Amino acid sequence: MNEPIRVVIVDDQELVRAGLRSLAERDGDITVVEEAPDGRSGLSRVRELRPDVVLMDIRMPVMDGLEATRAIVADAALDGIRVLILTTFDEDENVYEAIRSGASGYLLKDVSPEDLRAAIRTVADGDSLLSPSVTATVMRAAASRTVIDRTQLDGLSEREIEVLTLVGRGRTNDEIAADLFLSPSTARTYVSRLLGRLAARDRAALVVMAYETGLVAPGR
Repeated sequence: MNEPIRVVIVDDQELVRAGLRSLAERDGDITVVEEAPDGRSGLSRVRELRPDVVLMDIRMPVMDGLEATRAIVADAALDGIRVLILTTFDEDENVYEAIRSGASGYLLKDVSPEDLRAAIRTVADGDSLLSPSVTATVMRAAASRTVIDRTQLDGLSEREIEVLTLVGRGRTNDEIAADLFLSPSTARTYVSRLLGRLAARDRAALVVMAYETGLVAPGR
């Protein structure tokens, strides 16, 4: 039997933390190893316990979830720890900043128990959780900003640009393979190569990069 997925919950409401713990642990393959009421104490617990996944609220006292997420992502010693933003707020800017900060996924607190556990498993496996609604929200927020310097894409092949564009549009690896007439394994290889060449933490970072460099824009 595999070791359970280890989770730290960071939320300023004790009742919410208790509810999330109960829901997350229901199937037995996820265990909550610690809870914290704010970003600063949550960051301390993450550094101490090295969980697989952090369930992170955004609006908290002392240190908010975005700042705590950036601190986790910037710490090389915490590489591999995934942050799943869980909040009651669905404003475009919050979603956009959460993904840009390095979060691997974003969920609202009205998510179903089954979807919560599935999300934890998804990000623990190293994948990003980008639902179509979240992808659309990131696109709307990015569209209102000035396109950043595209020199970060220098050196990418035409095929890599095509793959990055499709990642930005929310395509799965299988869908990318079908769109570009590739094998699924080849599509996965291209995505993995892009992660390395662009120094992207995960697929979510590739999505943001596709928007910010103008490869993807609303309506195309």
